[in-house]
Amino acid sequence: MIISIASGKGGTGKTTVATNLALSIGSGVQLLDCDVEEPNCHLFIRPVFETSETVTTPVPMINEQKCSLCGKCGEICQFKAIAVIGRSVMTFSEMCHSCGGCMAVCPEHAVTETGREIGIIQKGSRNGVELVYGKLRVGEAMSPPLIRKVRFFARHDSITLIDAPPGTSCPVMASVRNTDFVLLVTEPTPFGLHDLKLAAEAVKLLNIPRGLVINRSDIGDNRVTEYAAEENMPILMEIPFDRQIAEFYSRGKILSEVMPGWKEKFLGLYHRIQEIVNQTGAI
Repeated sequence: MIISIASGKGGTGKTTVATNLALSIGSGVQLLDCDVEEPNCHLFIRPVFETSETVTTPVPMINEQKCSLCGKCGEICQFKAIAVIGRSVMTFSEMCHSCGGCMAVCPEHAVTETGREIGIIQKGSRNGVELVYGKLRVGEAMSPPLIRKVRFFARHDSITLIDAPPGTSCPVMASVRNTDFVLLVTEPTPFGLHDLKLAAEAVKLLNIPRGLVINRSDIGDNRVTEYAAEENMPILMEIPFDRQIAEFYSRGKILSEVMPGWKEKFLGLYHRIQEIVNQTGAI
């Protein structure tokens, strides 16, 4: 079973839920940190890293001796990553989406592919919990290719948790697509409700079962609860606004390991997700 943890905005407690859920379930769980622009699950899991690999994405390379300057490669590219200008062909690798169209249409077979570094993936473990996370290269514009590489490590014979990026854009969709359940994390504030609605609608389009965790649940108002009821979205856990919780978080501590009762609460959260997935027949 693959469970994605997502949120419409940053700072709602998504990583807190993901890391606590992983370590509460324990040995055999896999956690994929797909927030590749700012990964931080490793700061809480504190794994022993075993492997690190550089990730590249294919981009076009032009053989100018073969090129006839016909311009077909530039015509097919919808992202303007390749263009014939005067008597030369220019490529803009940062704009390339690695579709391979330019190679397919070149009548002279003058276009080949080379790899461009987009980031790294590190893999480690702690107490039987496996962590895989990607870190996007500084200045890189597109994160979905690296997110897909992180998703490639997902094991379908175990419990896999995905810490998705915040928001509702392409990186989020690349993270949560083809998962069995999406756990949305929000806070009961006007901003939290606004971005929760965006995230919930995006997940609805993917036709994936969803549930809600309300963090800092005793601040704000009850409009998030009302919205969840209107959308038939179950509230699976509430985490109070508590100074001690905030202090432990600021020190990189796992709530379920340092505060009595929280491991059982996160295990209960997992079992409720499992029940919903079994009822909907998602797996």
